[in-house]
Amino acid sequence: MLIHAPHASTPSPTYLTHHPRRLNPMFPRSASLNVSIANGIMKTRWRRGMCRPVVVSAAEEGSSSFKSDRKREVVEHICLLKAKENLSEEEEKDMLDFLYTTQYQMRGIVAISLGRISEENIENYTHALYMRFQRKEDLAKFYENVFYLGVLKEHVMPYCHGLINVDFEAEVEDDILSIFRKGEEFNYGLEFVLLISFVSDAIGGAAEHALASLARLTIGFPSLIVQSTRGLNLNLSSKEYTHGMVIRFRSLEAFGIFMGSSEYKDIWRSKFQPITQKILSIHFSIDPVGTEIM
Repeated sequence: MLIHAPHASTPSPTYLTHHPRRLNPMFPRSASLNVSIANGIMKTRWRRGMCRPVVVSAAEEGSSSFKSDRKREVVEHICLLKAKENLSEEEEKDMLDFLYTTQYQMRGIVAISLGRISEENIENYTHALYMRFQRKEDLAKFYENVFYLGVLKEHVMPYCHGLINVDFEAEVEDDILSIFRKGEEFNYGLEFVLLISFVSDAIGGAAEHALASLARLTIGFPSLIVQSTRGLNLNLSSKEYTHGMVIRFRSLEAFGIFMGSSEYKDIWRSKFQPITQKILSIHFSIDPVGTEIM
C-alpha cells in the first residue's frame, strides 16, 4: 500500500532546502565542539563558555516520531561521495543541486537530505546523500532512472573520484510525518550515518542484537533524537559493509551529548567492539528550511 505525501506545493527544481554552505542560525560561528571518534566511541569537548543546554519543550517530545507503536517498512539509501580536492564552490553547488532535484523527476522518493560531511573520516568521503523510498521496487527504478544516470554522468562523476552506495530495509512509525520526514523537527538538526561490517559469525545473531540495543537506546532519548533506522545492507556493490544505520539528531549539541553518554559507550564497548571488523561514521548538518533560490 502506497502512502501519498501531505499536500504541499511542489518547489521548483532549483529550490534547495538542505544546502551545506548555509549557516544554521541555531549555532553561531563562535560555537565550537571538538569531536573525535575512535573505535566507534566519540570524545567531545566543548570550549569553555560555548556550551548551551539542549532545551526541548513537552510538545516537542510528545510529537516525537518514536510515539507510535505501529510500524511501516521503508527502504533507506545512502550515497557517500569523494569529491576532488580542487572542487570549487560553484561545482559543489551544481553537484548538490542536481542530486537534490532528482526527487522531482521520479516517483517513490519520500524523503531526502544531503550535504558536506562535517568531519574528516578514514575513507576520505566528503559529501553524503540520503534518500528514503517506500519500496525496494522504487529503489531499483531509481538506479535505472535516465535523469539520475545523467546527473551522475554530467554533474557528479566529473567532480568526484569515488562513491559508495548502501541500501537497507527498515521500520519507521506508521504516520505521515515520520514516513515522509515532515514537520518542523525534521527541518533542522544533524544527520548521522553509521556503516558497519560485522564478522560473519555475528550476522543474524549478535549483530542484530547489538543494533537492536542501540536502537532501543535512541528511543530513550527523545529530547536528543528525532528518528533512527537500521538494517542489513542490500547493495551487492558495497559488501564491505554489512549493515547501516541513520539517526537524525535535533542539533549538533544533541549529537555530542548522546555520543558522549555513558549508555552509548557501554553498548558500543560491550556489544559492538567484539564483533565489528570495520566501521565508518559520518555526519552532516541540516539547515532550517528557507526561501533561498539557488
